[in-house]
Amino acid sequence: MTTNQPYTVYILKCANNSYYPGVTSDIERRIWEHETGFHPTSYTYHKRPIQLVFQEHFGDINQAISIEKQVKGWRREKKEALINGQWERLPGLSKRYSKEK
Repeated sequence: MTTNQPYTVYILKCANNSYYPGVTSDIERRIWEHETGFHPTSYTYHKRPIQLVFQEHFGDINQAISIEKQVKGWRREKKEALINGQWERLPGLSKRYSKEK
């Protein structure tokens, strides 16, 4: 994969159906690390196999890290909207839920 935007924000779907967002400067190497269990202390180590379900490329590492941190804090439903390209749903899923009295 060749891109002029060297930083990738990605989301993996793990064997236990959880999602793992991450950021890397080498997506192919990072996926290999997740798949092989290269880092035994990583979140995905005991949740393999993994599947890459989303990736977006950025030219600025600070922007990529910021996006990754945002996605890590999202609820599952919002992550799935992003994964499925349902951009129009994201603003509505950003609203806080509160019980009306």
